[in-house]
Amino acid sequence: MLEEQTVTCPYCGEPIVMVVDCSAGDQTYTEDCFVCCQPILVSVNVAPDGSLAHVDTAAEND
Repeated sequence: MLEEQTVTCPYCGEPIVMVVDCSAGDQTYTEDCFVCCQPILVSVNVAPDGSLAHVDTAAEND
């Protein structure tokens, strides 16, 4: 199940839309900001029912 989530880039502060694959369960990965191209560490938590519970973003070097 794919869900769209709007998050704020920790570098440039711009809102960006990410597509999250909830069928993969909890996950952590790096994705570049679509605005400033900096690497964002993305942590996805999926609820037991398979829906998106929470998305956290952080600067990769924090």
